Amino acid sequence: PECQTQAPVGVICPECMREQRASAPRTKPAVVTRFRSAAERGAPVVTYALIGITAFIYLLQWVIPGGVVTNELFFSPVFMTELMFEPWRALTSVFLHSTSLIFHILLNMYTLWIFGRLLEPMLGRIRFLALYLISGLAGSVGVVVFAAPNSQVLGASGAIFGLMGAFVVIQRRLGGNMTQLYILLAINLAIGFIPGANISWQAHLGGLIGGALVGLIFFETRSRSSRSLQIGLLIGLAIALVAIGIFVARWKIGAL
Repeated sequence: PECQTQAPVGVICPECMREQRASAPRTKPAVVTRFRSAAERGAPVVTYALIGITAFIYLLQWVIPGGVVTNELFFSPVFMTELMFEPWRALTSVFLHSTSLIFHILLNMYTLWIFGRLLEPMLGRIRFLALYLISGLAGSVGVVVFAAPNSQVLGASGAIFGLMGAFVVIQRRLGGNMTQLYILLAINLAIGFIPGANISWQAHLGGLIGGALVGLIFFETRSRSSRSLQIGLLIGLAIALVAIGIFVARWKIGAL
């Protein structure tokens, strides 16, 4: 009796149960199935994934008390020095947002959704992800270069401005109408200089420059024969950004 497995009708012996389980079709979670289906339809799944990860981390910021998530992931130039060498924060801070201002994450994710649907199908998923991450890194380096050494930043704004910068470069190279893009970019940059707005224009500027450089690399190495050169230039740019951040941070803090 202890070996019997109850079935809707009668019992099943252990050997039969193992055979049934081995031959049974494997089911996957609904979210995985829907994500794969969306990818097969050509939907911007990387954009959706970035929004989902950011929203999940924002939820953790609310759920876990004491600001633990924020304290572990935010960025400051000091994290590029030997005092507290944690350079990965230059990227983790991109997925954080202010819990005191929900408009912060809503605006950034809405802008990501708009430009993600434009750029991801154009560039491809891997290139789009590289653009987003390198732009976020460039935004943090912009804070190191242009802001005070004790500055503390969080948010996806640097990466978002990188998407804008790349889109402007690519559209300009393709001969598109740039007037509306320039106006949108100028308005968003100007907002960062409003007194008391507590917005890091340094991250915006850094992300914009980094994204523009990535967009230029993508356009100039768009042929299939230049694939290796493109990868090398992207890696080189990321390394250069990290090196600039470390050098400037150590120089600024060492000079205090």
